Amino acid sequence: MLFDDLMFKPGLMRGQRILVTGGGTGLGRVMAEAFLLLGSEVYICGRRGAVVEQTTAELMAQHGGKVVGLACDIRQPEAIAAMLDSIWDDGGPLTGLINNAAGNFVSRTEDLSPRAFDAIANIVFHGSFYVTLECGKRWLAAGRRGNVLSMVVTWVWNGSAFTVPSAMSKAGLNAMTQSLAVEWGGRGIRINAIAPGVFPTESAAARLDPTGAAKPGDDVPMRRVGQMSELANLAVYLMAPGSDYINGETIVIDGGLYPATGGNFAKLTSLTDEDWRRTRQLIDERNAADKARRTT
Repeated sequence: MLFDDLMFKPGLMRGQRILVTGGGTGLGRVMAEAFLLLGSEVYICGRRGAVVEQTTAELMAQHGGKVVGLACDIRQPEAIAAMLDSIWDDGGPLTGLINNAAGNFVSRTEDLSPRAFDAIANIVFHGSFYVTLECGKRWLAAGRRGNVLSMVVTWVWNGSAFTVPSAMSKAGLNAMTQSLAVEWGGRGIRINAIAPGVFPTESAAARLDPTGAAKPGDDVPMRRVGQMSELANLAVYLMAPGSDYINGETIVIDGGLYPATGGNFAKLTSLTDEDWRRTRQLIDERNAADKARRTT
């Protein structure tokens, strides 16, 4: 998509080299496109190589510049190291990292298996830390500056019933943001996070409201969902030269949803056993369809 509402002058991100995990779809793609439009060299990675390749081709066709798509499972530290080796060999070190890769679904916690919990935690918690650590070690060893931006949620402050694996994992990313901002800030690396509210994407809708019962934006005091350009503007600001004194912050962009409602899934306490059975069925069907696409 084109961003007619980007706030920044052309060329602002020239000279930047940014990796966006989970950059083939959703909010990751939105941010990758914004960085590209403003002059950054962009790398996107994801587990589904075909999706990453398609997004890369589309962005290059629309905007030119440099986008490189890489298939990588960030749950595997060895795969991350290999990916970053290829990036460093392709024009030099990264200047920035966006921890965007994630997964989530609604479920009663008593219905979760250890495998279901790990499906989220291994990407959001472990994977994001692995990528951050590998980039950080390279920047520190070379005495280079770096910039990390992680996508979290407002549940990092108040938890979220029915999305416990995500709430726990995102809270860990928030703790990482605050911790490394102190540990690495004096060595030229700053760490921040964004907590988006309702920015509808296909994947989120399929697993967080599979029945389609909710009307996105109804609970937001501004009575609307977020616009992708609004999220892109905030991400660009935090990654761009000129915001160097912002470090260790988690910035909310949700139209006032968090102070109004807590921003989580507490209202799902009203669902019946049958509602949860149907919800689980719809999520399983979507997961099966996604798996089939990955293997064809």
